Amino acid sequence: MFDTKTYVQRRAKLKEQIGSGLILLLGNEESPMNYAANTYNFRQDSSFLYFFGLDFPGLAATIDVDNDQEAIYGYDFTIDDMIWMGPQEKLAAKAEKVGVAKAEPREKLSEMIKEGLQQRRTIHFLPQYRPENLIKIEELTGIHHSVVNNYASVALIKAVVAQRSIKSDEEVRQIEQALDISFEMYRLAQKVIKPGMYEHEVYGQVEGLLLSRGSAISFPIIFTIHGEVLHGHSHANLMKDGDLLVMDSGAESPLHYASDITRTYPVNGRFSPLQRDIYQVVLEAQLKAIDMMKPGVLFRDVHLHAARSIAEGLKQLGFMKGDVDDAVKEGAHALFFPHGLGHQLGLDVHDMEGLGENFVGYNSKIQRSNQFGLAYLRFAKELLPGHVLTVEPGIYFMPELISQWKKEAKHRSFIDYEKVEAAIGFGGIRIEDDVLVTAKGHRVLGKPIPKRIEELEGSSA
Repeated sequence: MFDTKTYVQRRAKLKEQIGSGLILLLGNEESPMNYAANTYNFRQDSSFLYFFGLDFPGLAATIDVDNDQEAIYGYDFTIDDMIWMGPQEKLAAKAEKVGVAKAEPREKLSEMIKEGLQQRRTIHFLPQYRPENLIKIEELTGIHHSVVNNYASVALIKAVVAQRSIKSDEEVRQIEQALDISFEMYRLAQKVIKPGMYEHEVYGQVEGLLLSRGSAISFPIIFTIHGEVLHGHSHANLMKDGDLLVMDSGAESPLHYASDITRTYPVNGRFSPLQRDIYQVVLEAQLKAIDMMKPGVLFRDVHLHAARSIAEGLKQLGFMKGDVDDAVKEGAHALFFPHGLGHQLGLDVHDMEGLGENFVGYNSKIQRSNQFGLAYLRFAKELLPGHVLTVEPGIYFMPELISQWKKEAKHRSFIDYEKVEAAIGFGGIRIEDDVLVTAKGHRVLGKPIPKRIEELEGSSA
């Protein structure tokens, strides 16, 4: 964990932002795979980690803003537990490491919340994403689990988002530790991919390397020759000569900060002429977007800059036509680039998405678009020093989307459907890096992972 003062300062700032009431933060429990004693690998709640730093199940915490008191609730292990788990540090000793003097048994939490409700104090809690924690909130407050998230504290959400969005130097170092593992993962994949292998043969080696570094995936690895499926998690396809392979993956640092990198490889080590042309369009869009990033710039504008670059490139290749600015304004480019340019990165790979994308990426000054494609942009706000965002433009040929748009004659003044249909089966190309906004500009984090054509060709030979 970080130094004790980091957690003390984070909670002090949170108390200052909230002003009054009782803050309740729930940690996560272990989740059974198929029976209670056989569990998935434990992952602590990210906001609990951010403010309290303790990385084991069965915890909750309160911050009494009015009385400036903090407490962690859990339990001390019995001798029966220790038979299976070995000696365990006392809860009070663990709490002391993060600057909390009061460690209480779990049943005391119910008393604390009950007393707060009787005094008509505001109980601030965050939206919950695990069913067991929805039920806990119901048990503590009496709010039915089906509507618990309707009562989540907007003040607390905004305060947490404001803090967690700006990464400290020590947080950035954690992200770069995760990126060190990503560098190794992509170097391995680039080396071993070749025609005649099944995706899982390489995917297994990549995840095995990550595990051998004591890390965990920050999200299920996407490793597929069907790059047109944005979140395809099957690894059952045979990689053939002429295929493109999209690998989108991330690792976690020792303190659970995420990396998120995407690369697209020619399976046989050489791009076809069309693959080369489209790859270069995506790469140029990404480089232009990254170059634009600095404090004061709206990330929505960075997204639209990338979209315009893609539309211009596709026009030169004959897939699009007409005025490029009008095409982007109307959203015609979204046939090929239907997702947002990127998202915040931190303790969550889509940082704080569980708190609500509109709280994280939008505000009163900038509202979410309802236009197809642009509506999927997760973060649109003004860039600030300390923001860490992914930048991942892509071009895809999605048969179902192409068919629907053609049938509706959608944007036909901007799209050459005959040429587009001839490219069905191409798949998709996506390139992604993680970028820190600095005081005067930006910095691409981590060791450079090859992405230029000359760096990729011949890699699988």
